[in-house]
Amino acid sequence: AHERSLNIDFLLGLLTQLLARRPDLKLVITSATIDPQRFADHFGGAPVLEVSGRSFPVEVRYRPIVDDDVDQVQAIVQAVDELSAEGRGDVLVFLSGEREIRDTAEALRGSVPEGTEVLPLFARLSAAEQHRVFAPHPGRRVVLATNVAETSLTVPGIRYVVDPGTARISRYSQRTKVQRLPIEAISQASATQRAGRCGRVAPGICIRLYEEEDLLARPLFTDPEILRTNLASVILQMTALGLGEVEDFPFVDPPDRRSVKDGVDLLVELGALDPHARRLTKVGHSLAQLPIDPRLGRMVLEADRQGCVRDVLVIAAALSIQDPRERPQDKQQQAAELHKRFDDETSDLLAYLNLWRYLQEQQKALSSSAFRRMCRKEMLNYLRVREWQDLHSQLRRSLRTLQLSLDAAPTNPDAVHMALLAGLLSHVGLRDAERRDYLGARGARWSIVPSSSLARKAPRWVMAAELVETNRMWGRGVARIDPAWIERVGAHLVKRQYSEPHWERKQASVVAFERVTLYGIPVVAQRKVHFGRIAPVLSREMFLRSALVEGDWDTRHEFFAANRALLEDVEELEHRARRRDIVVDDQTLFDFYDARVPQDVVSGAHFDAWWKKARRETPDLLTFTMADLVSDDADVLSALDHPDVWVQGDLTLPLTYQFEPGSDADGVTVHIPLTVLNRVSPEGFDWQVPGLRQELVTALIKSLPKPLRVRCVPAPDTAAAVLAVVEPRSRPLLDALETELLNTRRVDIRAEDWDWSKVPAHLRMTFRVEDERGRTLAEGKDLQALKAQLRPKVQQALSSASPSVERSGLTSWDVGDLPREVVSGAVRGFPALVDEGTSVAVRVLGSPAEQAAAHWKGVRRLLQLTTPSPAKAISGRLTNAQKLALTRNPHGTPAQVFDDCTTCALDALMASAGGPAWDAAGFEKLRDAVRADLVPAVEQVLAQVTEVLAASAAVASRLAAERRALPESAADITGQLAALVGPGFATATGRARLPDLLRYLKALDVRLDKLAADPGRDRLGVATVARVAAELDDLRRKVPPSRELDELRWMVEELRIGLFAQPMRTRYPVSEKRVYKAMDALLP
Repeated sequence: AHERSLNIDFLLGLLTQLLARRPDLKLVITSATIDPQRFADHFGGAPVLEVSGRSFPVEVRYRPIVDDDVDQVQAIVQAVDELSAEGRGDVLVFLSGEREIRDTAEALRGSVPEGTEVLPLFARLSAAEQHRVFAPHPGRRVVLATNVAETSLTVPGIRYVVDPGTARISRYSQRTKVQRLPIEAISQASATQRAGRCGRVAPGICIRLYEEEDLLARPLFTDPEILRTNLASVILQMTALGLGEVEDFPFVDPPDRRSVKDGVDLLVELGALDPHARRLTKVGHSLAQLPIDPRLGRMVLEADRQGCVRDVLVIAAALSIQDPRERPQDKQQQAAELHKRFDDETSDLLAYLNLWRYLQEQQKALSSSAFRRMCRKEMLNYLRVREWQDLHSQLRRSLRTLQLSLDAAPTNPDAVHMALLAGLLSHVGLRDAERRDYLGARGARWSIVPSSSLARKAPRWVMAAELVETNRMWGRGVARIDPAWIERVGAHLVKRQYSEPHWERKQASVVAFERVTLYGIPVVAQRKVHFGRIAPVLSREMFLRSALVEGDWDTRHEFFAANRALLEDVEELEHRARRRDIVVDDQTLFDFYDARVPQDVVSGAHFDAWWKKARRETPDLLTFTMADLVSDDADVLSALDHPDVWVQGDLTLPLTYQFEPGSDADGVTVHIPLTVLNRVSPEGFDWQVPGLRQELVTALIKSLPKPLRVRCVPAPDTAAAVLAVVEPRSRPLLDALETELLNTRRVDIRAEDWDWSKVPAHLRMTFRVEDERGRTLAEGKDLQALKAQLRPKVQQALSSASPSVERSGLTSWDVGDLPREVVSGAVRGFPALVDEGTSVAVRVLGSPAEQAAAHWKGVRRLLQLTTPSPAKAISGRLTNAQKLALTRNPHGTPAQVFDDCTTCALDALMASAGGPAWDAAGFEKLRDAVRADLVPAVEQVLAQVTEVLAASAAVASRLAAERRALPESAADITGQLAALVGPGFATATGRARLPDLLRYLKALDVRLDKLAADPGRDRLGVATVARVAAELDDLRRKVPPSRELDELRWMVEELRIGLFAQPMRTRYPVSEKRVYKAMDALLP
């Protein structure tokens, strides 16, 4: 029981049970390092016999490292130097690992006297290198060894020992579930054992590089292996032999309960133990018959399923022994090159197969002595090769007991790796690109050892035959794997989580996102799976609600189409009546289907299979009736109150109803094809459909100011009374309301009293303009704004409908007779000549108003292009005063003013001749009339324009002096002056109104005279004009251009005379109220 290995402690427990049955049996336990009293107590007070060895006295010297500038390597060099002065004899230095040995050897070779040999000794050395420590030698030898030289073998000739007091002790990590090799302080028994190594041949000296107090504080004995390793193999054998629970087994040192649990967990991972019954499974019974570690045994059993027992047997045997490939310290590069030929770029484990096949070939071709020489030459350890072959043969014999057979044909590497994975499921790693390592089981992180053929390639998914923790956790024997294998081999271990179950119309089933993890490693981050097999009850409910109740299903079943059509009809009643109590709720529809559809129908495919048979017996089983859908009588609705179409002239526009409070299209929507948008007028839409008309009038009455509103209560009764006597759509709604309320309630209501912002949005019609495919182009409550927004698209539609009419680049009338209207299908357009500067064009416009405005300007431009300019005839007859006035024009050159006068004269002549022409003869006649009177007409206009420019300059000069004193009034005058005498003012004003411009300018002069005397009154006038101007601007946005709208502008100018220039007389009676009334007359 020298080393207290796992098997030794297990055997001691078995012997303890056996002694109770065999009192005649004599048991002798020998060891130089165990705690004898503990063993004696365990075996019922067994006697302890001490046999003293024939060793020489050993002097112990303590040389602790106290200087921070001295490390362990330097301390060892100093100790060896000290011992070199003591006489002949070899030195044994204990170190914790290969790296420490190499570092120390390098330091010693540079400091020891000539003739001193420095030799390493550790398990991974080649046999030849290990044997060197036993060979005779001249001079002194310094052996640098791991704790293998403490108990496993005796190095001859040792007189001196250097003990740093540490060693790598194999320990099982409860956290990471892997075997660790941390450097720990040795026990007192190990320290005594090390010191005893220098007293075998003569008196010796042991230098300890730590304090004596430190030694006395350490444990007396090293922990037995059973307390620091995984117990899976012990638990497997105990369970197979029926030895009871591990906790009740008479171990000398009972293992920790956590260690027992980890051993059980590993067996569960391998599928060897039933986690609930704590009994061996079929796999477990088979594993117990294989003479190898349970992980490796599991690989062999899985190989039988995968059809690759032959190859896996080789790899399992290789993983059970020390690597036969040697790497001598002085020939590492050469060894690496020799061994590289066996590498596989995807797997370190397949390299064992390549090596095995090579050895088999060589062994057949060579004699036994030649084979040994070949192994030595190619850095292969012959003894380990023999051990490998012997274990392989032993495993092959074990296969007969398990009735497993070797496969004959070569196997797929994927099958081999899948079999190996069965034993290494907790050794799987997922590459973390950011941290450049692997995420392992239970949050562990590890890296591939640098010597691996996969170290540089770093595949995304790998498994490791061994995980060992030194300065960090390393994976050895690494192979690339497919994560899909994990789900197949480790189906009993993976955890599956499901999230976001939802109905998918395309697949006609309920799907969810599956997350698959293995010990916390995300094998599948997010995968869409059918949810029916996972949660059939929930999937059925979602299928019924989404597919059948909500109609989110693409199917051709007749009952489904009929049900959806009937449901839409009934829902339309709700939208029109603006009620939510007509159609039964979704739960009622669900209950309808739930009572008829079987419980195992969880998707569209399941439904189709069931319904194919069920519809033959009960074809109407799932068909709705009106009674199934209507919860209340819906005959209160009338088709007249909620019509399907809106008729305006020869246009019939579809209407739809939407009961969605808060949405933009809540209420009634008029669907207007783009091709007829130009023909739709806002008139009549303010009356709404009959079913909402009383609610609209009631809301309008409630929007009135309180003094007016209280005289109209109750509002619903008042609305009903008014609507009973008015004729709908005969005039604007607000006009009708104002007239009737004045007649019946003596309430004088003006247009500005109505507050549309307080009227619910659903009571105002929504206009939706659509293209030929029914796609929405624009939508809103303001029809005029939509027309302005879509004018380019309307123009494009008009042009496309009448391509033979439109022309461009015309400089003479060569278009024949120009039609007043063109019709192409639903498109109706209005052709006109359009001014394009240096030429004219024929364009099809959207309305008669646009046609009239554009055609006037187009004919005028064509007259200019075909009539000689009067500029030459007139320019020589200008007076000096006229020339001076033209130069003072703030809006352009004299030539531009002259062009403006010409255009103004042309407008007057065209008007006197009956307006623009529509055919070639008419144009010819108009041109002759204009040509005869153009020069005198231009002279007359020019004379008036020069007077206007002179008067404007005078006002501007006076205004500059008043600007600082009265900025508000000055700003108003400046704005008025710019509006009256702006660029092209002659044409904009018209020949007939040019005298009025002089009156308005004279009124400004009068205002400036009175301004200083009564600035307060002027400010009141400014406020009045500002209100009126704002209302006029708002009106321009609501109604199309017209002569009446233009007249309002001049009405405001007359109002200015009345406000600022009394006692000048206005052309007609005017006041703020009269202006508003004129505005109201233009509203639809």
